[in-house]
Amino acid sequence: MRFLVMVKANADSEAGVMPSAELMAQMSKFNDELAASGHLVQAEGLAPSSAGARLVYFDGEPQPQVVDGPFAETKELVAGLWILQGESVAEIVELLKRAPNPDLQAGTVEIRPLVP
Repeated sequence: MRFLVMVKANADSEAGVMPSAELMAQMSKFNDELAASGHLVQAEGLAPSSAGARLVYFDGEPQPQVVDGPFAETKELVAGLWILQGESVAEIVELLKRAPNPDLQAGTVEIRPLVP
């Protein structure tokens, strides 16, 4: 089973501030471990929402409205993602508990099974 793991954005990621060199090094090592164990399918960081757009669909309207970023609600945005392979949400939770956070920043990681 595959899972989408979304790392939620924060003010720094939305401002385009890159993570510390220590975090990048630790995350690279963590991703290497995920790959070696056969869990890692893909891992990516995302540009700030100011570089993106949304399509908003309304009932009865044939065309969506295009809204250019940035988007105001940081807590609703995603800054990075993994696609991981595993047997259960519980397994992926245990893997992600080992993810580095040397800067001890608050944040949220959401795990969702991909529909086959």
